[in-house]
Amino acid sequence: MRVMVTGGAGFLGSHVCEALLARGHRVCSLDDFFRGKRVNLDGCRGMPDFFVARGDCTELKVLESAEQQLGGVDVIIHLAAINGTRWFHERPDLVIRVNIDGTRAATDFAISRGARLVFTSSPEAFGEQPQMPLQEDSDSVFPSARQHQRHSYGASKYLGELLVQHGIRDQGLDARIVRPFNAYGPRLPGDDYGQVVSIFLTQCLKERPITLHGDGSQSRSFTYVGDVVEALVAASELDEGLDESRLSGASFNISSAEEVTIRELAELVLEVSGSSSEIVSVKGHPGDSVRRTADVSAAESALGWKPTVDLRSGLERTWGWLQEGV
Repeated sequence: MRVMVTGGAGFLGSHVCEALLARGHRVCSLDDFFRGKRVNLDGCRGMPDFFVARGDCTELKVLESAEQQLGGVDVIIHLAAINGTRWFHERPDLVIRVNIDGTRAATDFAISRGARLVFTSSPEAFGEQPQMPLQEDSDSVFPSARQHQRHSYGASKYLGELLVQHGIRDQGLDARIVRPFNAYGPRLPGDDYGQVVSIFLTQCLKERPITLHGDGSQSRSFTYVGDVVEALVAASELDEGLDESRLSGASFNISSAEEVTIRELAELVLEVSGSSSEIVSVKGHPGDSVRRTADVSAAESALGWKPTVDLRSGLERTWGWLQEGV
């Protein structure tokens, strides 16, 4: 297959590119390097079937450049987005523009080329849905926009799903929606605009306090990057579900079965790293979900997917990668 990966130089995208190349596919990473890093693509560079298109995924000419390098396009895996909780609150305008315009561009391009689209959504698309575990078709619940702007990301992912479903229903698009739950692993940014696992590990690496938002009682199911990649590759390659289900229009929650509180995560990070950092509480962001876990039965039956890496093992791998970069 000839596969275009938007956000290909990012944390998740770079791992996807490597996995696709290992399976014999022709791959082009499309990235503007706003958050993605060139070093993330070191494992792909020099391979004869790997290409790089630099630019904004919302621009047609950039998508065309990637297509030309590939010699056509069979699949678009759309990962490009602005992620990280601080971005949601500080630059909701940027988050919304990239997520909405990028998804619209990828969807329109896939339709015009007759290519398959794998849209990477998020559990944030469910908003503040209280009923757990989240099902593939759980309702999205969003509060008044006057309260805060956290859901600039989740709401834009929800609207992205609407765009994709419109393309499927009315324009003949073949598309699948994948929602990774709290993906983590090597290459995940650990700066203040990153995500909780990498932030905690980076704080330990620098012997700084681990900062919990609130009391740390919020719970999540953290999913190792390798497991997420397996789901994305399966959604890209399969014409129909392993259970003979129709994949176009289907949504898949991709989540670990382990649910831990953020405080428990912090304590496990201390064990894995051997750090003497203390755990402290700071004021949290408004709109933070109290609990988030998922039903993954659809992915199990249709994609043949199950998580394989437990949290401790995943943290050990991520900690090892961080130490190598010191």
